[in-house]
Amino acid sequence: MDNQLVFIGTIRSSIKDITTAPKMETEPGAVRARIELDPKYAQGLDSMKPGDKLEIFTWFHKADRDVLMVHPRGNKNVPRRGVFSTRSPARPNPIGLHRVTLVALEGLTLDVEPLEAIDGTPVIDIKPKPKGK
Repeated sequence: MDNQLVFIGTIRSSIKDITTAPKMETEPGAVRARIELDPKYAQGLDSMKPGDKLEIFTWFHKADRDVLMVHPRGNKNVPRRGVFSTRSPARPNPIGLHRVTLVALEGLTLDVEPLEAIDGTPVIDIKPKPKGK
């Protein structure tokens, strides 16, 4: 069994700058974005349809992986806390979780919203949102 993390796709978004990107998909500035899936994972899209609620897992490729203490939400007026008690992208394994709705699916392209990930962010997994949550 291979223990390598693989990127299954890439986010294409109008959000280009990590410093001005919203912190969560529920905040102003989150956008409709595209996920371009790698062709070798095409069968994984079977049974998906517009309207589906999804959880997108991404790799925060620009995050600092050596940080263990942060000011929550970057606010220097708030005392630093351990990254595991925050949603900071700076962490040893910078995995992002985004709750979105599938707006359209055409071939290997998924249009989703709302999404706060920056353009070029690698996608590592897609899962249906658990029922009732």
